[in-house]
Amino acid sequence: MTVITKITTQKNSAERFNVYIDQGKGEEFAFGVDANVLIQYDLKKGRVLDEFELAEIQFADEEKKAYNLAVTYLSYRMRSEKEVRDYLKKKEVGDMIVQQVIQRLDSHRYLNDEEFAKAYVLTQVNTTSKGPSVIKRELQEKGIKPDIVQSTLEHFSKEEQIETVMKLIAKLKGKYKKYSEIVMKQKIEQFLVNKGYSFSIINEAMQHVDVEKNSDEEWQALTQQGMKAHRKYAKYSGWEYEQKMKQNLNRKGFSIDQIEAFISSLEEE
Repeated sequence: MTVITKITTQKNSAERFNVYIDQGKGEEFAFGVDANVLIQYDLKKGRVLDEFELAEIQFADEEKKAYNLAVTYLSYRMRSEKEVRDYLKKKEVGDMIVQQVIQRLDSHRYLNDEEFAKAYVLTQVNTTSKGPSVIKRELQEKGIKPDIVQSTLEHFSKEEQIETVMKLIAKLKGKYKKYSEIVMKQKIEQFLVNKGYSFSIINEAMQHVDVEKNSDEEWQALTQQGMKAHRKYAKYSGWEYEQKMKQNLNRKGFSIDQIEAFISSLEEE
């Protein structure tokens, strides 16, 4: 027979209590419980408990602790169901209790993957320069179902994508100005693809932003890249020097005529 001999408030939390019992060998600490569990199971001094009740009470308390963990985790921002599951498992909560907590959160409408996905897309569109493909991958990683991902991404309109890409292109043109026009465009395109935008969106945005270089800008880029190549191949001379310079700068998007003009300018100097 197990008899509750004493119940005390825990020092670090007024919402948790220590339960002491006597199983015929004197008083000993048995377990800690949440205030709600204490009330639910009518725990008080003198109450007799059997083994089944002891196990049930401890399970209920573990579930309550896990639920509190999940609610606190959700208090910072919206989370997907998978995020909450992963968080609880990381906290070493058992699978059965995790499932109970998820069901309870769902019944209280604390979890809603569709609303989460909508909010996530809106946040990414308004605060980052990520494209649909990247956002889609992130939603999938958060366990959002394909049909929800597809429907929520429709809120990121084609017009919004083009507008964002146009702004990025304007910034990237300055970042990559040291390259030839051809390489600059390639780098801009690759950056935007990595950001998650489709080629069709990129191409359409390119038509609305001036990414062409005038002759002075192209010559400046050639001079910058050419001097790097010159320092690299300065130990060579004659035909061998010219061939290495031409191969290097041609790979960087400059025409043979431009390269020859640059080499001639070096010789004049």
